[in-house]
Amino acid sequence: MGTIRRTAVRGAFIGLAAASLSGCVVSIVDDEPDRAEAVPSPPVPMVCNAAPAQYHIGHDATQSMGQAILKDSGAASLRWGAPNSAWTMDYREDRVNVRYDSKMKITEITCG
Repeated sequence: MGTIRRTAVRGAFIGLAAASLSGCVVSIVDDEPDRAEAVPSPPVPMVCNAAPAQYHIGHDATQSMGQAILKDSGAASLRWGAPNSAWTMDYREDRVNVRYDSKMKITEITCG
């Protein structure tokens, strides 16, 4: 008799467990089409191209000349290099470098 009772209890327990777990099933119906949010692309960086600015070599190193070199090179920033000055070695693709001599004449235009 003990075996029948255990089997009955075990069966009842299994039935109860199955009924409890069936309550955990969630059914979701989604008839709406998926809509992806438009993610804006990152801004295009201003990259230096020194070639179009080379004709400024030999001109006076002035603020207006610096603005023209920035425009012609497409760079975002300009770094002036005074005669006999040391420069850091950090490379920035958005920067144009302009070296000039003691007479304030532009001697070199490079990127970095």
